[in-house]
Formats: sequence, structure tokens, C-alpha cells
Amino acid sequence: MPSVSAPHFEHQYLDLLREVWENGDERRDRTGVGTRSLFGPSMRFDLSGDAVPLLTTKRVAWKTAAREMLWFLTGDTNIRELVRQKVHIWTDWPLDRFRRETGEDIDRDAFEARILEDDAFAHAWGDLGPVYGKQWVNWDTYEPAGEGLFRKGKPVNQIAQLVHDIRNNPTSRRLLFTGWNVAELEGMALPPCHMTYQYHVAGGRLSGMLWQRSCDLGLGFAFNAFSAAMLLRMLAQQCDLEPGELVWSAGDAHVYLNHEHLVHEQLSRVPRGRPVLKIGRKPDSIFGYRIEDFEVRDYEPHAHISAPVAV
Repeated sequence: MPSVSAPHFEHQYLDLLREVWENGDERRDRTGVGTRSLFGPSMRFDLSGDAVPLLTTKRVAWKTAAREMLWFLTGDTNIRELVRQKVHIWTDWPLDRFRRETGEDIDRDAFEARILEDDAFAHAWGDLGPVYGKQWVNWDTYEPAGEGLFRKGKPVNQIAQLVHDIRNNPTSRRLLFTGWNVAELEGMALPPCHMTYQYHVAGGRLSGMLWQRSCDLGLGFAFNAFSAAMLLRMLAQQCDLEPGELVWSAGDAHVYLNHEHLVHEQLSRVPRGRPVLKIGRKPDSIFGYRIEDFEVRDYEPHAHISAPVAV
């Protein structure tokens, strides 16, 4: 575990948040809200000793992030299971589509209640398209079917393949998976932001790199960093390796203009404590983990900071 006297892992995040807010290029974006943006930053987090990059300058709902990661690994793309677990982070996209296409002014609680109660409604309005989990564990393939025709072949489970390759070919430079399926982007509620993960084995330790094409530093980063560290820990455990470093990098790292209050409040706070992530058991498969297998200890964050999500 990093020395107590070592610089707190969170300072590099706070430095980047300040740099983007003070010196980022101000631009209009897809959502219409506007951002300040910098291109190509990176950070490194040591995961030894069960350390986890869980922000302390605001309370992060780490169980929500963990539930989302476990949901990705099932390959599910409908919000119904998330809503059943009281996870609301994906609801805004199908809700927005429902309002636009039907003209019905329904609030989130009523929309989610219909998702849970009505199978047909959930099927019609709860699906997000072929987002993360679909690509991670069920990437479509096609094979010739004669006379210029094609039929679906056996789907690719990138995660299962990754575990196999880490175990059997740990020096490979192909220990990676991605969600960026160009042919299916138009069908996704939101194209993948945390899109490519790559891994490296050295000295009995598994390190990972997450590359994001786009990162909302005010809201998204806290979940992205924790989830990537959690997944790395799961992979390391499955492959009998110790955790190494998480390297985080982004293309467009941005702060939304309506998050000014969040930036100033968070930068006024001092990081405290060094949270750790414990995994209570080793399932037979990377797909066998449950939410109760994970525990965060020594986490005493500052208060939550509310900020709107740009859809």
C-alpha cells in the first residue's frame, strides 16, 4: 500500500479539474450545455495493497458504479435490471427518447415504474441499443451464406477471451477489449465513452490502461476510475496475479459549464483517507461476481455534490 506520507492519489485529479476549468477550450457540444475541454491528459493510480482510486473530495456512490460494471458483464442492454437495483444512471437516455417520440411529459419515477411493471413497455422503451455489455461479451460476427449473402456467426466474448489470454499468453500485446463497434454506433443510446481497455503483465502484477474518447470530469470520471480499478482487480484475481497500476487517459477531457459550482466546491476540499477495495471471494468465473462480494473500507469522503447530467 502507498506510504501514508506519499502524495494523495486524488491530487492529480484535482489538478486536472482545475487545469480544464481554468485553461480548457470553451466550446459548444452535442448536448447544447457547453464545456471547457483539454485533449489527451493521463493519470496513474497504484492499486497495490487493495488501494482504489475512489474520490474523497465528494461522496461517490461506488456501489452504483459496481452494479453497473457487473451489469455490463452480463451483456444486458435494457435498463430494467438496473432500475430493479435502484440504479438510475442510464434512465435519462431512454426517458428522453420516450418524451420526444410520444410527447408524453412523464417524470423519471413514473417512467421507471412502467419499465418494471410492463414487459412490453420495458422492451419498447428500456433498451439502450448495443451498448457496452453487448460489445464486451456478445460482439456480432458474420460469415458468408452464398451469393453475396451473410448470416450471423458465433458472437465474440471479448472478456472471456481476455481472461484466457492473460492466463495463457501474458506477454501478449493484444490483451485488450473495446466497445467501439463502428457498424453499431448509430443504434446506441450513447456511444462508448470508456471505450478501450488494455492490460499488461509484469513481475506477477496485472496493470491496466483505460482510454476514454470522452470524459466528463465533474460526474463521469469518479465512476470510470473506480469501475476500471474494480474490473482490473477482478481480472487479477481470476488470473492469480497481484494488481499493479491503473493508467487512465482521455481524448476529450471536459467540464460542463453548468458544473461551475461543483468545480469550486470540490477544489476547496482536501482529500482525506486512503480507501481500499476488498473482494470477499473468488468465483469460478469472471462472470460469477455479485455485488455483495465487494466492500470498500476506510472511506470517509466529503459530502456529495449534486450536478445535472447532460443528455
